[in-house]
Amino acid sequence: MTATMLNTFSATIERLGVVLSGSGAPEEAEGVLNPAGVRARDGSYVLYPRCVAAGNKSRIGRVRVRENGADRRYERDGYALVPEAPFEIRLVPGGEGCEDPRVTFVPVLDCFVMVYTAFGPMGPRIAIALSDDAIAWTRLGLVDFSAPGLPTGDDKDGMFFPQPVLSPSGVRSLAMYHRPMLHLSAVDGRGAVPQILAMDPRDRESTCIAYIPLDAVLADTRNLLRVAESAVVLSPDGAWGKIKTGGGTPPVRIAEGWFSVFHGVDAIEVDGRVKMRYSAGMVVHDYEQPHKILYRSAEPLMVPEGADELHGIVSNVVFPTAIDVCAEPRTFDIYYGMADARIGRARLVLGETLAGAGS
Repeated sequence: MTATMLNTFSATIERLGVVLSGSGAPEEAEGVLNPAGVRARDGSYVLYPRCVAAGNKSRIGRVRVRENGADRRYERDGYALVPEAPFEIRLVPGGEGCEDPRVTFVPVLDCFVMVYTAFGPMGPRIAIALSDDAIAWTRLGLVDFSAPGLPTGDDKDGMFFPQPVLSPSGVRSLAMYHRPMLHLSAVDGRGAVPQILAMDPRDRESTCIAYIPLDAVLADTRNLLRVAESAVVLSPDGAWGKIKTGGGTPPVRIAEGWFSVFHGVDAIEVDGRVKMRYSAGMVVHDYEQPHKILYRSAEPLMVPEGADELHGIVSNVVFPTAIDVCAEPRTFDIYYGMADARIGRARLVLGETLAGAGS
Protein backbone atom coordinates (compact mmCIF):
# COMPACT_ATOMS: atom_id res chain seq x y z
CA MET A 1 0.00 0.00 0.00
CA THR A 2 1.27 3.49 -0.88
CA ALA A 3 1.56 5.88 2.04
CA THR A 4 0.13 9.37 1.46
CA MET A 5 2.33 12.22 2.61
CA LEU A 6 0.73 15.15 4.42
CA ASN A 7 1.77 18.54 3.08
CA THR A 8 0.15 20.45 5.90
CA PHE A 9 -0.82 19.42 9.39
CA SER A 10 -1.95 22.32 11.53
CA ALA A 11 -2.50 22.42 15.26
CA THR A 12 -3.07 24.84 18.08
CA ILE A 13 -1.78 24.36 21.58
CA GLU A 14 -2.74 26.13 24.80
CA ARG A 15 -0.69 25.81 27.95
CA LEU A 16 -2.89 25.09 30.97
CA GLY A 17 -0.24 25.54 33.63
CA VAL A 18 1.59 23.49 36.23
CA VAL A 19 -0.28 20.44 37.53
CA LEU A 20 2.38 18.90 39.78
CA SER A 21 5.50 20.18 41.46
CA GLY A 22 7.65 19.05 44.36
CA SER A 23 5.71 18.38 47.56
CA GLY A 24 8.67 18.99 49.85
CA ALA A 25 9.08 15.26 50.49
CA PRO A 26 12.66 13.95 50.29
CA GLU A 27 11.62 11.63 47.45
CA GLU A 28 10.88 14.72 45.33
CA ALA A 29 13.80 16.92 46.33
CA GLU A 30 15.14 17.08 42.76
CA GLY A 31 11.88 17.33 40.89
CA VAL A 32 8.61 15.73 39.79
CA LEU A 33 8.69 15.39 36.02
CA ASN A 34 8.14 13.48 32.77
CA PRO A 35 5.00 11.49 33.62
CA ALA A 36 3.46 8.56 31.84
CA GLY A 37 -0.33 8.60 31.68
CA VAL A 38 -3.15 6.23 30.74
CA ARG A 39 -6.87 5.68 31.09
CA ALA A 40 -7.48 2.83 33.53
CA ARG A 41 -10.17 0.24 32.87
CA ASP A 42 -12.68 2.25 34.92
CA GLY A 43 -12.12 5.31 32.70
CA SER A 44 -10.14 7.31 35.26
CA TYR A 45 -6.83 8.86 34.26
CA VAL A 46 -3.62 7.90 36.06
CA LEU A 47 -0.28 9.70 35.85
CA TYR A 48 3.07 8.12 36.67
CA PRO A 49 5.56 10.91 37.34
CA ARG A 50 9.26 10.44 37.75
CA CYS A 51 10.00 11.48 41.34
CA VAL A 52 13.64 12.36 41.93
CA ALA A 53 15.32 12.30 45.34
CA ALA A 54 18.69 13.85 46.18
CA GLY A 55 21.53 12.36 44.17
CA ASN A 56 19.31 11.79 41.11
CA LYS A 57 17.61 8.73 42.59
CA SER A 58 14.33 8.14 40.77
CA ARG A 59 11.08 6.40 41.55
CA ILE A 60 7.92 6.17 39.44
CA GLY A 61 4.98 7.63 41.32
CA ARG A 62 1.28 7.06 40.88
CA VAL A 63 -1.14 9.99 40.77
CA ARG A 64 -4.92 9.73 40.44
CA VAL A 65 -6.51 12.46 38.35
CA ARG A 66 -9.92 13.41 39.75
CA GLU A 67 -11.99 15.06 37.02
CA ASN A 68 -15.05 17.25 37.56
CA GLY A 69 -15.87 18.88 34.25
CA ALA A 70 -12.97 21.13 33.37
CA ASP A 71 -11.57 20.93 36.91
CA ARG A 72 -8.88 18.42 37.79
CA ARG A 73 -7.29 17.42 41.07
CA TYR A 74 -4.06 15.47 41.14
CA GLU A 75 -3.80 13.14 44.14
CA ARG A 76 -0.60 11.28 44.95
CA ASP A 77 -1.25 7.57 45.45
CA GLY A 78 2.11 6.04 46.33
CA TYR A 79 4.52 4.52 43.85
CA ALA A 80 4.19 2.29 40.84
CA LEU A 81 7.88 1.28 40.89
CA VAL A 82 10.75 1.94 43.28
CA PRO A 83 14.30 0.87 42.43
CA GLU A 84 14.85 -2.66 43.67
CA ALA A 85 15.88 -4.78 40.66
CA PRO A 86 19.64 -5.22 40.09
CA PHE A 87 19.39 -3.35 36.79
CA GLU A 88 17.95 -0.29 38.60
CA ILE A 89 20.52 0.07 41.38
CA ARG A 90 24.03 1.52 41.20
CA LEU A 91 26.65 1.53 43.95
CA VAL A 92 28.46 4.63 42.70
CA PRO A 93 27.36 8.29 42.86
CA GLY A 94 25.52 9.81 39.92
CA GLY A 95 22.01 8.49 40.18
CA GLU A 96 19.98 5.30 39.91
CA GLY A 97 16.46 4.04 39.65
CA CYS A 98 13.37 4.07 37.45
CA GLU A 99 13.09 7.03 35.08
CA ASP A 100 10.79 8.61 32.47
CA PRO A 101 8.03 5.99 32.08
CA ARG A 102 5.50 5.76 29.27
CA VAL A 103 2.38 3.60 29.46
CA THR A 104 0.28 2.12 26.67
CA PHE A 105 -2.74 -0.16 26.87
CA VAL A 106 -2.17 -2.93 24.31
CA PRO A 107 -5.53 -4.63 23.55
CA VAL A 108 -4.04 -7.69 21.86
CA LEU A 109 -2.27 -8.43 25.17
CA ASP A 110 -5.19 -7.14 27.27
CA CYS A 111 -2.79 -5.36 29.60
CA PHE A 112 -1.03 -2.08 30.28
CA VAL A 113 2.61 -1.94 29.21
CA MET A 114 4.99 0.44 30.96
CA VAL A 115 8.34 1.15 29.33
CA TYR A 116 10.83 3.02 31.47
CA THR A 117 14.53 3.81 31.69
CA ALA A 118 16.29 1.60 34.22
CA PHE A 119 19.39 3.49 35.37
CA GLY A 120 21.60 0.81 36.85
CA PRO A 121 25.16 -0.55 36.78
CA MET A 122 25.27 -0.73 32.95
CA GLY A 123 23.91 2.80 32.55
CA PRO A 124 20.47 3.71 31.15
CA ARG A 125 18.65 0.75 29.63
CA ILE A 126 15.05 0.18 28.51
CA ALA A 127 12.91 -1.95 30.81
CA ILE A 128 9.30 -3.14 30.76
CA ALA A 129 6.66 -3.68 33.44
CA LEU A 130 3.11 -4.98 33.00
CA SER A 131 -0.20 -4.36 34.78
CA ASP A 132 -3.75 -5.67 34.55
CA ASP A 133 -5.31 -2.66 36.29
CA ALA A 134 -2.85 0.25 35.75
CA ILE A 135 -2.24 0.31 39.51
CA ALA A 136 -0.05 -2.66 40.47
CA TRP A 137 2.95 -3.34 38.24
CA THR A 138 5.14 -6.40 37.68
CA ARG A 139 8.58 -6.11 36.14
CA LEU A 140 9.21 -8.11 32.99
CA GLY A 141 12.89 -7.14 32.71
CA LEU A 142 15.35 -5.39 30.42
CA VAL A 143 14.71 -5.25 26.69
CA ASP A 144 17.11 -7.45 24.72
CA PHE A 145 18.72 -5.81 21.68
CA SER A 146 21.27 -8.58 21.12
CA ALA A 147 19.92 -9.77 17.74
CA PRO A 148 22.32 -9.12 14.84
CA GLY A 149 22.28 -5.59 13.45
CA LEU A 150 20.52 -3.97 16.40
CA PRO A 151 21.87 -0.99 18.36
CA THR A 152 23.30 -1.95 21.75
CA GLY A 153 24.29 0.03 24.82
CA ASP A 154 22.62 3.02 26.46
CA ASP A 155 19.03 3.57 25.32
CA LYS A 156 16.05 5.69 26.40
CA ASP A 157 12.56 6.96 25.49
CA GLY A 158 10.87 3.59 25.05
CA MET A 159 7.10 3.33 24.50
CA PHE A 160 4.74 1.03 22.62
CA PHE A 161 2.31 1.58 19.81
CA PRO A 162 -1.08 0.24 20.94
CA GLN A 163 -1.80 -1.99 17.94
CA PRO A 164 0.24 -4.55 15.97
CA VAL A 165 1.89 -3.22 12.81
CA LEU A 166 4.14 -4.51 10.04
CA SER A 167 7.90 -4.36 10.51
CA PRO A 168 10.16 -3.27 7.63
CA SER A 169 10.61 -6.96 6.74
CA GLY A 170 6.84 -7.50 6.71
CA VAL A 171 6.44 -9.35 10.04
CA ARG A 172 3.33 -8.62 12.11
CA SER A 173 4.86 -7.09 15.22
CA LEU A 174 4.44 -4.94 18.27
CA ALA A 175 6.33 -1.67 17.78
CA MET A 176 8.23 0.37 20.35
CA TYR A 177 9.91 3.74 20.09
CA HIS A 178 13.45 3.91 21.46
CA ARG A 179 16.50 6.18 21.25
CA PRO A 180 19.99 4.67 21.24
CA MET A 181 22.35 7.11 22.93
CA LEU A 182 25.72 8.71 22.28
CA HIS A 183 27.85 9.63 25.29
CA LEU A 184 29.06 12.64 23.34
CA SER A 185 25.62 14.29 23.40
CA ALA A 186 25.59 14.34 27.20
CA VAL A 187 28.44 16.82 27.29
CA ASP A 188 27.15 20.32 28.07
CA GLY A 189 29.62 22.63 26.39
CA ARG A 190 30.94 24.16 23.23
CA GLY A 191 33.28 21.26 22.46
CA ALA A 192 30.62 18.61 21.87
CA VAL A 193 28.26 20.64 19.72
CA PRO A 194 30.49 21.03 16.63
CA GLN A 195 31.38 17.34 16.81
CA ILE A 196 27.73 16.33 16.89
CA LEU A 197 26.69 18.70 14.10
CA ALA A 198 29.57 17.45 11.95
CA MET A 199 28.18 13.91 12.13
CA ASP A 200 25.77 12.53 9.58
CA PRO A 201 22.29 13.13 11.05
CA ARG A 202 21.52 9.38 11.07
CA ASP A 203 24.57 8.88 13.28
CA ARG A 204 23.34 11.38 15.87
CA GLU A 205 20.82 10.32 18.50
CA SER A 206 17.71 9.51 16.50
CA THR A 207 14.20 8.30 17.25
CA CYS A 208 13.95 4.63 16.26
CA ILE A 209 11.20 2.03 16.20
CA ALA A 210 11.95 -1.47 17.49
CA TYR A 211 9.82 -4.42 16.35
CA ILE A 212 8.93 -7.51 18.39
CA PRO A 213 7.22 -10.36 16.45
CA LEU A 214 3.64 -10.66 17.64
CA ASP A 215 3.31 -14.45 17.39
CA ALA A 216 6.27 -14.93 19.73
CA VAL A 217 4.74 -12.57 22.31
CA LEU A 218 1.35 -14.28 22.13
CA ALA A 219 3.11 -17.59 22.75
CA ASP A 220 5.09 -16.24 25.72
CA THR A 221 4.77 -12.71 27.12
CA ARG A 222 8.45 -12.75 28.07
CA ASN A 223 9.22 -12.47 24.36
CA LEU A 224 8.06 -8.86 24.61
CA LEU A 225 11.65 -8.22 25.68
CA ARG A 226 13.21 -9.66 22.50
CA VAL A 227 13.59 -7.14 19.70
CA ALA A 228 14.00 -8.54 16.18
CA GLU A 229 14.30 -5.36 14.07
CA SER A 230 14.89 -1.65 14.53
CA ALA A 231 14.56 1.25 12.09
CA VAL A 232 15.60 4.90 12.34
CA VAL A 233 12.51 7.07 11.76
CA LEU A 234 13.36 10.60 12.95
CA SER A 235 16.93 11.73 12.43
CA PRO A 236 17.95 15.19 13.67
CA ASP A 237 18.15 16.56 10.13
CA GLY A 238 15.41 19.20 10.16
CA ALA A 239 15.35 22.91 10.90
CA TRP A 240 15.14 22.21 14.63
CA GLY A 241 16.13 19.33 16.90
CA LYS A 242 19.57 19.19 15.29
CA ILE A 243 21.41 17.66 18.26
CA LYS A 244 19.02 14.75 18.78
CA THR A 245 15.41 13.65 18.61
CA GLY A 246 13.52 11.27 20.87
CA GLY A 247 10.09 9.83 21.46
CA GLY A 248 7.62 11.85 23.49
CA THR A 249 4.02 10.70 23.88
CA PRO A 250 2.86 7.17 23.02
CA PRO A 251 1.25 7.15 19.56
CA VAL A 252 -2.54 7.45 19.26
CA ARG A 253 -4.68 6.65 16.25
CA ILE A 254 -6.08 9.52 14.18
CA ALA A 255 -7.65 9.42 10.72
CA GLU A 256 -4.30 9.99 9.01
CA GLY A 257 -2.26 7.37 10.90
CA TRP A 258 -0.38 7.20 14.20
CA PHE A 259 0.06 10.61 15.86
CA SER A 260 2.66 11.47 18.48
CA VAL A 261 4.34 14.51 19.99
CA PHE A 262 8.12 14.00 20.02
CA HIS A 263 11.02 16.04 21.38
CA GLY A 264 14.06 17.55 19.70
CA VAL A 265 17.18 19.13 21.18
CA ASP A 266 19.13 22.15 19.95
CA ALA A 267 22.22 23.95 21.22
CA ILE A 268 21.61 27.56 22.26
CA GLU A 269 23.76 30.16 23.96
CA VAL A 270 22.65 31.30 27.41
CA ASP A 271 24.74 33.83 29.35
CA GLY A 272 27.78 33.05 27.25
CA ARG A 273 27.50 29.28 27.69
CA VAL A 274 26.18 26.63 25.32
CA LYS A 275 23.09 24.91 26.72
CA MET A 276 20.64 22.38 25.37
CA ARG A 277 17.06 23.41 24.60
CA TYR A 278 14.34 20.73 24.48
CA SER A 279 11.35 21.52 22.26
CA ALA A 280 8.33 19.51 21.09
CA GLY A 281 6.92 18.79 17.64
CA MET A 282 4.44 16.53 15.88
CA VAL A 283 4.88 13.39 13.81
CA VAL A 284 2.40 11.19 11.92
CA HIS A 285 3.31 7.62 11.03
CA ASP A 286 1.70 5.36 8.48
CA TYR A 287 -0.87 3.21 10.27
CA GLU A 288 0.27 -0.15 8.89
CA GLN A 289 4.01 0.55 8.46
CA PRO A 290 5.03 3.14 11.07
CA HIS A 291 8.62 3.36 9.80
CA LYS A 292 7.05 5.42 7.00
CA ILE A 293 6.71 9.04 8.15
CA LEU A 294 3.75 10.95 6.68
CA TYR A 295 4.34 14.24 8.46
CA ARG A 296 6.97 15.84 10.67
CA SER A 297 6.84 19.34 12.14
CA ALA A 298 8.96 21.78 10.17
CA GLU A 299 8.93 24.04 13.25
CA PRO A 300 8.48 23.17 16.94
CA LEU A 301 4.99 22.99 18.35
CA MET A 302 6.33 24.13 21.74
CA VAL A 303 9.59 25.75 22.78
CA PRO A 304 10.42 26.57 26.40
CA GLU A 305 8.87 29.82 27.56
CA GLY A 306 7.97 31.31 30.92
CA ALA A 307 9.77 30.78 34.19
CA ASP A 308 8.49 27.23 34.77
CA GLU A 309 9.97 25.95 31.49
CA LEU A 310 13.04 28.16 31.30
CA HIS A 311 14.37 27.57 34.84
CA GLY A 312 14.63 24.38 36.86
CA ILE A 313 16.81 21.36 37.58
CA VAL A 314 17.64 21.35 33.86
CA SER A 315 16.61 24.64 32.29
CA ASN A 316 15.07 25.25 28.86
CA VAL A 317 13.05 22.04 28.69
CA VAL A 318 9.61 21.01 27.48
CA PHE A 319 9.50 17.23 27.41
CA PRO A 320 6.18 15.62 26.34
CA THR A 321 5.53 12.17 27.78
CA ALA A 322 1.76 11.55 28.15
CA ILE A 323 -1.28 12.10 25.96
CA ASP A 324 -4.96 11.86 26.85
CA VAL A 325 -7.66 11.71 24.18
CA CYS A 326 -10.36 14.28 24.96
CA ALA A 327 -14.06 14.04 24.17
CA GLU A 328 -13.86 16.75 21.53
CA PRO A 329 -12.75 15.59 18.06
CA ARG A 330 -8.99 15.74 17.37
CA THR A 331 -8.34 17.19 20.82
CA PHE A 332 -5.74 15.92 23.29
CA ASP A 333 -4.28 16.83 26.64
CA ILE A 334 -0.49 16.66 26.66
CA TYR A 335 1.39 16.24 29.93
CA TYR A 336 5.02 17.27 29.84
CA GLY A 337 8.09 17.86 31.96
CA MET A 338 8.94 21.51 32.62
CA ALA A 339 12.66 22.20 33.11
CA ASP A 340 13.06 18.76 34.73
CA ALA A 341 11.42 20.14 37.87
CA ARG A 342 7.63 20.07 37.47
CA ILE A 343 4.79 18.85 35.25
CA GLY A 344 2.63 20.92 32.93
CA ARG A 345 -0.52 20.25 30.93
CA ALA A 346 -1.42 21.64 27.52
CA ARG A 347 -4.49 21.32 25.28
CA LEU A 348 -3.68 20.33 21.68
CA VAL A 349 -6.24 20.63 18.87
CA LEU A 350 -5.44 19.24 15.42
CA GLY A 351 -6.66 21.07 12.35
CA GLU A 352 -7.37 19.71 8.89
CA THR A 353 -4.70 18.14 6.74
CA LEU A 354 -3.78 18.47 3.09
CA ALA A 355 -2.53 15.32 1.43
CA GLY A 356 0.38 15.35 -0.98
CA ALA A 357 1.87 12.78 -3.29
CA GLY A 358 2.30 9.16 -2.28
CA SER A 359 5.67 7.82 -1.20
